[in-house]
Amino acid sequence: MGNLMVGLEVNNLAAAGPLGLSAFDASSRLELRPDWTEDELQTVFRGVYRQVLGNDYVMKSERLTSAESLLRQGSITVRDFVRAVAKSDLYKNKFFYSNSNQRFVELNFKHLLGRPPYDEREWADHTGLVEEQGYDAEIDSHIDSDEYQNKFGNNVVPYYTGFKVEPGVRTVGFTRLFRLYRGYASNDRGQIGGISPRLTRELGQNTASNIARPSGGGSSWRHTAIPQDAAPRKALGGTSEESGRVYRLEVTGILQPGYPKVRRSSNAILVPYEQLSQKMQEIVKQGGRIVSVSRA
Repeated sequence: MGNLMVGLEVNNLAAAGPLGLSAFDASSRLELRPDWTEDELQTVFRGVYRQVLGNDYVMKSERLTSAESLLRQGSITVRDFVRAVAKSDLYKNKFFYSNSNQRFVELNFKHLLGRPPYDEREWADHTGLVEEQGYDAEIDSHIDSDEYQNKFGNNVVPYYTGFKVEPGVRTVGFTRLFRLYRGYASNDRGQIGGISPRLTRELGQNTASNIARPSGGGSSWRHTAIPQDAAPRKALGGTSEESGRVYRLEVTGILQPGYPKVRRSSNAILVPYEQLSQKMQEIVKQGGRIVSVSRA
């Protein structure tokens, strides 16, 4: 009954668009089949980087070209490639060195198993594993687990399973995953909650929080909400009359000079589709955080 209710909630959630659930339909599952083409291989590369690196931007110079070459040659599997990314200096710099062990473990569950920690014991065991056996042991404990094998095997790119009704999925994982997830356009280094762990209190008290809309004013996100129908202050490079694909970005946290300039508040801007990727990269490089992206 609990799983049925979650399924109904996912399918009928009025805020599915702002929450980013539409990104996790059946077509989002990526598998590298034996007869793959180069385009399919590149799609798998992008999918692994996006999932394991928490949707953070990866520059061409940061890509793991040696591991990519081994996968292209058939010397390693997608699972091995996931392991290589998770053990890389790129992953360490983004999520290990700059975070506490508690936050690091949260993100490992999210990136490698596609779900949050289910209970305090599971979370504490992995935190202790980092402290006692080190970084590699923690990464291997996820990728070598029966759960990973049953979910993804050797050739499927990990994906967020907490939004779907599948065997072995707990209903509490649905709400807890939203504590680690901020919408499909967000990334795990740019979330408003900073480097603090999200689930400490919930796991300790065995509770689950309510789901907050990305543009809602929940105190846990520490930003001022902007009404969805509020007019953005500026449009970049055009208006909705000039293009049928204009997107509304809600941005917060930019402290450096330049446009847009935000100090401890949120701002909304309009961006044509053709400039969306470039503008998002500029915002992240300026230290900003993209709270939500929606069609204008």
